[in-house]
Formats: sequence, structure tokens, C-alpha cells
Amino acid sequence: MLKLRRYYKPFLGAILLVICLLVIQASCDLKLPDYMSEIVNVGIQAGGVERITPDTISEEGLEFITLFMSKEENEFFLNNYKKLETEKIYLLNDIDKQALEKMDDIFSRACKTTVNILTMYRNLNSSGDGTKISITDEMSKMNMSNLYKMIPVMKNLSEEVINEARNESLNSDDLSLSAIGKVFTKAFYNEVGIDTSKMQSNYIIKTGFKMIGISIISGICTIIVGFTTARTGASIARKLRSDVFERVQSFSSTELNKFSIASLITRTTNDITQIQQVTAMGMRMALFSPIMGIGALLMMLRKGSEMAWTLGIGLAGVIVLVIIMFIFAMPKFKIIQMLADKLNLVSKENLAGIMVIRAFGTQEHEAARFDDVNTETTKINQFIYRLMGFMMPCMTLIMNLLSVLIIWVGADMISKSVIQVGDMMAFIQYAMHVLMSFMMFTMISIMIPRAGVSANRIAEVLETEVTIKNPKNPIQFKSDKIGYVEFKNVSFSYEGANEKVLDNISFTAKPGETTAFIGSTGSGKSTLINLIPRFYDVTEGEVFVNGANVKDVDLYELHKQVGYIPQKGNLLSGSIEFNIKYGNKDAENEFMEKCAKVAQAFEFINQKEEKYRS
Repeated sequence: MLKLRRYYKPFLGAILLVICLLVIQASCDLKLPDYMSEIVNVGIQAGGVERITPDTISEEGLEFITLFMSKEENEFFLNNYKKLETEKIYLLNDIDKQALEKMDDIFSRACKTTVNILTMYRNLNSSGDGTKISITDEMSKMNMSNLYKMIPVMKNLSEEVINEARNESLNSDDLSLSAIGKVFTKAFYNEVGIDTSKMQSNYIIKTGFKMIGISIISGICTIIVGFTTARTGASIARKLRSDVFERVQSFSSTELNKFSIASLITRTTNDITQIQQVTAMGMRMALFSPIMGIGALLMMLRKGSEMAWTLGIGLAGVIVLVIIMFIFAMPKFKIIQMLADKLNLVSKENLAGIMVIRAFGTQEHEAARFDDVNTETTKINQFIYRLMGFMMPCMTLIMNLLSVLIIWVGADMISKSVIQVGDMMAFIQYAMHVLMSFMMFTMISIMIPRAGVSANRIAEVLETEVTIKNPKNPIQFKSDKIGYVEFKNVSFSYEGANEKVLDNISFTAKPGETTAFIGSTGSGKSTLINLIPRFYDVTEGEVFVNGANVKDVDLYELHKQVGYIPQKGNLLSGSIEFNIKYGNKDAENEFMEKCAKVAQAFEFINQKEEKYRS
């Protein structure tokens, strides 16, 4: 692929745009599991209460919750609330993040201390009016007035009991403290008349709209990336085809024999298509998978680093599948490209020689020859696609088993208040993202070597030096030698041949005379003629046309002086008129009709409805 890097330089802007859009898309996709986690943790389990410390609290509630705070904590906590003049309600001041975190810690530990004391004396299970209150019930449904009646009792608790409850709260994990703090906050909100049910619905709806917005942004990025990568891949392929075609047009017979027509066709079509596909898909997969994989891994560790070992098991399974793919599939990709050349060759030979094949009745032999190559190609393709088909269900099985393992481990951790349910759900999503990103990167790693083979084959054509070139300072034909063709001590041998085809040939063909070369098949008649228009260059000696050495004149001017009729006629797609005027597009119709008469085609052309436009 590096050999074709110059074709990617004009599209650096598009590639940078794709990278930026993929970063945005990955950020959006990674945010969705996080929002899902918040809906479960905050919207459902915490009843829509986002912050631990209540924004609004009654005077009795503030007195109650500060009972089990230290003197310094009590003072700090009360200083951050202001009382409404008309009501016995306190509002939280606008404080910075650091102060709020300290408030959350003080409030949640005070709530936990309260629960510990209520549990010790079983006052939480039986209120003064007989109302049953259980710690396992939703604390937001507590009758706070019943708890406020216990304020005088709690003020008279011994220092030993209070210290024991406070020490126990200090040993509690942050997750448990946060959950208890939010339960008390919800209860305080209910007491002052805040509709917590509406708060919960609003939070879920608000978060849901955020997810929809992020999904729309991700979708727009995906569309733009798909359009840009497809356009880039198609543009590079167009430029490659154009350059390869122009290069092949400049090839002499030596270069054409080196590659073979069938191979050049495959390189211009199949190989360039491989480059186009890997460009369009690779720009998305090769760039997106590491961004998504690394991002998902970081988010996953933030949600539940204690379960990260489960991902290692999943990745180990995927790595085994990848190793199997590389061992068994990679060697087959190189064989497929060679078989494509062979398939094109057999097809071309059959189509070009179809009249000879029919004349000798060898259709069955040729069909069997084609079937051998076709069957071999089919078997290799079937092997690769069966292997790919085997990998996909295995990948699905690994992902499902990993999900089961995460749920099994996560359930135990949830029971121990190490993580929350929403975090476990998000962890599963992030783990799937990591596995899929790894798989995507692996797939593109398989595609790139295959495209690399195609890139090398294309580069061979583009980097092949043409043996027959125009001279830097071409000379003019001699006006007094027009129509003369002269060979002086000409010898010629094909590249790699042990013997010369032509050896020390000298003659002069004069204008107004007919010069003929007679000999058996393979004696070098066609080779000798091919030296005149420089389809090949002589090995020894010189060839003169119009008194000038063919190596010293412009190729285009030389070819204008030569009328060349090959042994086998070739018609190009188009009208009869197009074919007759192919050598001179500006020829008059009278000249075209004269040519048709010389070729003895005048009568059957005039029998057609559209005549020369047929």
C-alpha cells in the first residue's frame, strides 16, 4: 500500500475530516451506555435524585440530620444553607464543586449514622404511632414527622452509642453512603411538598432526549463518514485505473509480453477494486476501531475496574479466532489473485479463439480446461467464506458467554454494594464495544495484506520502465527519402531467448515497388515488420524510414508514416464509420466509401438499414 501513497495525498483533508467525525461518533457511542447507567442508577433506583445533598430541606429536617455531625461539620453544613423569610424552609447556597463534595460526604455519613442508630434500637421498625418502617423499604416513603418526634430521645443518647454508629458509617463504602443519602434527600423533598414522582419522570425523559440527540449526531457523522470514504475510495480507484490504462497504452510489445494481457486486465479491474474497497472500509474500520476500543476500555475501567479480568477472558477467545484466521485464510488470499489471472487468461483464450475451437470441435476440452480453473477458484473461495462463517457464530458465542460472566460476577458485587446495577449494564456494553473494535481491527488487518498484494501488482505496472521511448531531440524525415524503408545489418532476439530470430538482415524497400517476405511459420516475418513502427527495438543494426533512423524520430510522427494491417483483423466497439475512420477521424465520406470498396465490404454495408452508422 505504501507504494501507492502518492494517490492518497490529495485526499489528506478528507482523511482528517473522517478522523474528526469518527472521534465525535465514538464519543457519542461511548456516552450512550453512560446515560443508560444514569437512567437506571439515578432515574429508577434513586428516584430521579441527582445530588446527595438536598437543595431544599425543612427546618426540622435540618435539625434532625445535623444531630450526628461533629461540631465542625455542623457549622460547615449550616453555613451553606439560607432560610426563606416566609417559610421554615432552607435552600442550599450556590457553592463550588469542592464544597459540594464535602457537603455530600458530611450529609451521607450523617444519614448512615442515623440508620445505624435506628437499627440498634429497632426504632426504625416501629414508630410511635405504630407505623412499620423497614430499612429494606424505600426510605423515601418514610413518615418524617415520626422520626422528628424522636429528636429529644436522640439528643439524650450516650456518647458511646453515637461514636459506635459514627465509626460504622466511616467504614461504609462510598456507593452505600451515596444510596442512603439520596434516599433521605428524596424523603426530605416529599416532606416539603416537592413532587418526586414528577422529578423522576423529568429526569428519565431529559436523559432520554439527550440519548436521542447523541444518537442523531452519531448517525449524521456515520452518514458523512460513509459518503466521504466511499467518494475517496472511488476517486483513488478512478485515478489508478486512468494511470494504469495510460501506462499500458505506452507499453511496447516487450512489456505486454512480460505481464500478459489477462494479467493486465485483472490488475486494472479486480486489483484496483480491492484497493477501492480497503480504502473505503479501511478508513472507517482501521481508524474507528482503535478510537472506539481504547475509549470503551477507559470507560469500562471507570465503571467497574474490579470486573476488568472478565474482558481478558473474552479477548483471549477472540485472539484464538484471529490466530486461526491468519493461519488458514491468509495464504489463500494470495492464491486467489493468481487464480483470477489464470481465469481471465483461459476466458480470453476461449473467446478470442472461439472460431478455431468450433472448427476443430474442441468445445468439451476447452470447457473442461475452464472448469478446472473455475473449480479450483471456487474451492478456495468456499474455504475462506466457510471459515468466515464459522468465526461469526463463535464470536457471537464469546460475546454472549462474556455477558453471562459479567452478570454473574456483577450480581455478587452489587449485593456487596461495590457497583450499581446501571454500572454493570454499562460495563457489558463497553465490553462488547471493546470486543467488536478488536474484531473490526482484525478484519481490516486481514483485508490490508490482501489489498497489499493488489497494490504491489498495480505498482509493478506503474513502475515498469518503457523500453521504447521518444528521443529527447527527435529529428525530421528526409524529404528526398520519402517512402524508403532500409534495414542495415539488423539482428533481433527476444528477451531471455538463447537464439536470434533475425540475424544480420539488410535490404531496402523503395517507393512504387512491392517488397514481400516469404517464409515458413515462425521464421520471423512478423517480427521483422514489427521493427519498422518500433513495436520492438532492434538488438543490433539500424532501421531507417524516410531516410531517418526510427530510434531518432518522434514515435507519433513515425506511426503516421506507416500503414499497418495485422494478420488478424480487430474491430472496436462502435459504428462501422468509427472503425473505418479510426486512423483518420477527419476523413471525407468519399474516402470512407473507397476504403469499404477496397476491403470488399461496400455491398454488405449498404444492405444494412443504418449503413455506415450500424
